[in-house]
Amino acid sequence: MPIAALLRRLALTAALGLAAVAPAWAHPHVWITAKAELAYEAGRVTGIRHAWTFDPEYTAFLTQGLDANGDGKLSPEELQGSAKEQAANLAEFAYFTKLKVAGKEQVFAEPQEARMAMEGGKLTLSFLLPLKTPVAQGRGVAAVEVYDPTYFIAFSLAEGADAVRLAGAAPGCSMTVTRAKNAEPAVASAGQSMTEAMFEALTTASNYGEQFANRAIVACP
Repeated sequence: MPIAALLRRLALTAALGLAAVAPAWAHPHVWITAKAELAYEAGRVTGIRHAWTFDPEYTAFLTQGLDANGDGKLSPEELQGSAKEQAANLAEFAYFTKLKVAGKEQVFAEPQEARMAMEGGKLTLSFLLPLKTPVAQGRGVAAVEVYDPTYFIAFSLAEGADAVRLAGAAPGCSMTVTRAKNAEPAVASAGQSMTEAMFEALTTASNYGEQFANRAIVACP
């Protein structure tokens, strides 16, 4: 099932095996460990290359029925069709990615080079998210955010210095990375119950999940 469809069906919590152990607020339901690469060419920002590794439970759910030849293994060929579908369906959610260059939010074109790979019981989806129009950063700042506004999915950056990288950036560019805080959803007011119904009412236009955003800010001379 595409990520997009899963986000529309909160009832799948039980299918993912989380209902029995989830607290009252029952969010998030999917955990993704992310890596990102901000791509430059000739001084212009051209896009973002993502690599998202899903938690084992969602990996198992996502790969149901993909073993076409029944050999108990998932080949690159069996994964490829699903990779393209997953990446394409993320458009409805703006790819859970925001990119601003010199204060202006950028528009993404359709994802390219979608791939899936299985390692250690976890599935990784990678894809290139190009800008519709590459933009010169100049001495301005490029800011990348990765998060789910509804907090159905929890994104966390991979460990290590290569969690966010620059590819082709001008010499002297520097980057500051802020990782998502590992905390339970904040209660908006004293005594408010963070119920599943409240989360179900959130949409992609909500800003609730912004408090759990991963951010990278790039400044160039």
